[in-house]
Amino acid sequence: MSPSTTTRYSAFTQVLHWTTAILVLVAFIYGPGGPEDRVYLSSRDGERMIHETLGMAVFAISLLRILWRMLDTSPAPEPMARWMHISSKAVQGILYLLLLLVPATAVLGAWFEGHAVVLATGIQIAPPMAEAHALGATLAEVHGWLGDVILWVAGLHAAAAIYHHLVLKDGVLRSMLPVSVLANRK
Repeated sequence: MSPSTTTRYSAFTQVLHWTTAILVLVAFIYGPGGPEDRVYLSSRDGERMIHETLGMAVFAISLLRILWRMLDTSPAPEPMARWMHISSKAVQGILYLLLLLVPATAVLGAWFEGHAVVLATGIQIAPPMAEAHALGATLAEVHGWLGDVILWVAGLHAAAAIYHHLVLKDGVLRSMLPVSVLANRK
């Protein structure tokens, strides 16, 4: 395979990237958080359904992103220090892992606690396994921690892109920005 000569990610890759970022942020905002009896209060059903729907969307889009990444051409890497390149790849890998683990721990935690996953459309996905409440509670707690971690890692990822743009003045950030954003800067 020859090295890429493109300087930008494809439009579809950009849509997947920014859609994922927005969904993760909104899911975090709508996350009911707290102990099980608070999360499953009937007064919080709306928030929880939005959160669960967004989480399932993040999971599905992340799987699509991983498959698409295997097929799509990435831009040629910017010249940078070896440690920066390694750090970049590590952060990307951690983000992909978290994009799968955060929703997976939520769904499994709910199911093991004996709760269905309820989407905003009203579709209920009942637990396919026997209740194991202690395991479910542990997974729900792990989900909360991972939800915080993904925001910190995504923030680091964004800060690095901004650093590349403002300090190093390379094309790292521009490679993922939509053309319309770049056109408005001229």
